[in-house]
Amino acid sequence: MRILMVSEDLPGEQVGGLGKHVVTLANRLLQEGHAVEILGRADRPSTDPARQIGFAGRFRPGFAIARPGWKEEQLGMFNPLKRPWFARRIARAIDAHAAGFDVVHYHGHLPMTGLYVRDGINFVQTRHDQGSECLTHLRFIDGAVCERLAPGACTACSARRAGPGPGPSPGPVRTALTALAVSGYRSQAARAFARHKTVFVSDFLRRRFLRAVPDADLSRSRVIHNLVDYPALRALAMAAPMPQAGEVVLAGRIDTGKGFAEFLDAAAGRLPAHARLTVVGDGPLRAALERRHAGPQVRFLGWQDHAASLALAARAHLCVVPSVCEEACSTTVLEALALGRGCVALARGGTPELTQYVQYPGQLALAPAMPKLVARLARLLAAPPSPRIAPPADFGADAARLLPTLLELYAEPADLLDRHLHLEQRGHAG
Repeated sequence: MRILMVSEDLPGEQVGGLGKHVVTLANRLLQEGHAVEILGRADRPSTDPARQIGFAGRFRPGFAIARPGWKEEQLGMFNPLKRPWFARRIARAIDAHAAGFDVVHYHGHLPMTGLYVRDGINFVQTRHDQGSECLTHLRFIDGAVCERLAPGACTACSARRAGPGPGPSPGPVRTALTALAVSGYRSQAARAFARHKTVFVSDFLRRRFLRAVPDADLSRSRVIHNLVDYPALRALAMAAPMPQAGEVVLAGRIDTGKGFAEFLDAAAGRLPAHARLTVVGDGPLRAALERRHAGPQVRFLGWQDHAASLALAARAHLCVVPSVCEEACSTTVLEALALGRGCVALARGGTPELTQYVQYPGQLALAPAMPKLVARLARLLAAPPSPRIAPPADFGADAARLLPTLLELYAEPADLLDRHLHLEQRGHAG
């Protein structure tokens, strides 16, 4: 097949989890004999964007979305016009580049994009986070998972985006405009899901969207977990040195919701003396956490490329994924499991679904809350690392297992009828 991947997260010097997934998927499809290109941003200068992100095919600069703020932070509200405007810009780029491709697969942050692509394009999108119905994509506020469902309640986030301090009072105008933005966003996402084929990376994610939009038509959607390149991870695991007792690796963006602050605060003074924590990644909270916690037991390496991060994980005693937000389908967890390393995480979001990929009993240790996670980690560190065993020949989340389902979805006829609009028209006609 000829496949065009699309993402506004690419290219970039520091590619996050979504972008890494796109590149992994695209490279594996190339290896399977498909013709794959990536369409991404044109406002991130790079002499060789494909090489920069580790993609073995052609990268097409297609659209610019710089300065996407639209003064939302200054005004303390979500703008109803902003996200559809950018979605149309990406859709125009898709229209301009889609000729000759059998399928266009969008991995991005604007779920309504499918409403604006021209008829005749076999369009698929993957939803990687709760951004189908939450405009911050995280559903996380005040250090906890957000359970608010009413669109007007989203002023709790929109008003505080004005900067440090309590921010402007939401007031009736800001509340009304934010409610309009959120309700419109969710409606547009639901219409796009009804019109085009959609992948949710966990059943948790699909259920969360239905909780916010109960009447959504998800009959064209499927759940396909994130995939990994298991042959590469298996080779890395076999070549890695023996795990070092007490070595713990945490990798990810050091930001709100990712749990680094909560974990390090809870773990201070509660781990065995031989424990050594290596924090891999960068983000807005890194500097403060490094000042507070760096020392003999904790080191911060900053951002590392994907290969270096995986090499550190491959020789760790244990990996910890401390996210306190509800991760949809953590590739970091999947990679730890594929490398044969034990992994400790919170039992929230889509992470419990990943227990089906463990290679041995207890490999994925889940805890209900951070204090229990730290206690569980301390007990596991008291025992020596699991003895090295020959990695199995295959892995449940390997591309070889999951690609056939995705290719089957690609090949399904594209139904370009917007069902919600069709039903509305029928109702008016009656």
